[in-house]
Amino acid sequence: MGARKRLAAAKRKEALKTQYFAKLRNVPSSPRKMRYVVDMVRGMEVNRALGTLKFSKKAASEAVEKLLRSAIANWEQKNDRKAEDGELYITKIFVDEGVTLKRMRPAPQGRGYRIRKRSNHVTLFVGTKTEED
Repeated sequence: MGARKRLAAAKRKEALKTQYFAKLRNVPSSPRKMRYVVDMVRGMEVNRALGTLKFSKKAASEAVEKLLRSAIANWEQKNDRKAEDGELYITKIFVDEGVTLKRMRPAPQGRGYRIRKRSNHVTLFVGTKTEED
């Protein structure tokens, strides 16, 4: 690794120390379905978002709820205190496409239809409103 690349990596690593986030990787659902759930809670206060996810009928909401609880715990761990009501917000949340498993399904007359089993990665950042301003 060259010096410039090493310096850029160190700079990125230092920037992540001041941010509070959690990642959920290789979730076995399509990114499109996960983005629908993520769009419901983007920018919300964390307690309100937890309530929204808990009572959502979408299967992906369970995974996002668990991820949000993890991000809150990460914030509390780094700040050595509990989060108060109305203090934490979801500052940034996004879904990336993961690996796609390719399978074949038997079809008539000796053919095969392709099945794509998609997965995704979710990244969630939490922070206070004062940090954002």
